[in-house]
Amino acid sequence: MDKESFKLLVAEAVESLPAEFREKMENIDVVVEDLPSPAQIKQAKLARGFTLLGLYEGVPLIRRQTSYGLVPPDKITIFQGTIEAKCAGSDQANIKLEIGRVVRHEIAHHFGLGDARLRQIEEERQH
Repeated sequence: MDKESFKLLVAEAVESLPAEFREKMENIDVVVEDLPSPAQIKQAKLARGFTLLGLYEGVPLIRRQTSYGLVPPDKITIFQGTIEAKCAGSDQANIKLEIGRVVRHEIAHHFGLGDARLRQIEEERQH
């Protein structure tokens, strides 16, 4: 998939979030990169054999204090190459679903949810 089409799917995923979440997303950029850098992989502290589909870098809303200000935007990076590799052989509809899942996961970090809690939520949704 070309990068512009992928970016459009990411933008659609952000726009499809409930309004109450979109309205509370503050000082955050969502970008698309092909693959995570070695520094991003190291920062994520991934176990061997895992890769990054997305990455949140910033100060979660629940940790921001009244002195928070004049700081660069938080950043959510969605990795096109790793998502496409995970979805190899899938159609565009499945790639779109995976992008939506990754966007929601990373935005949940922006709101302060950790990986353990997100795994628990995802497991509960599957049952």
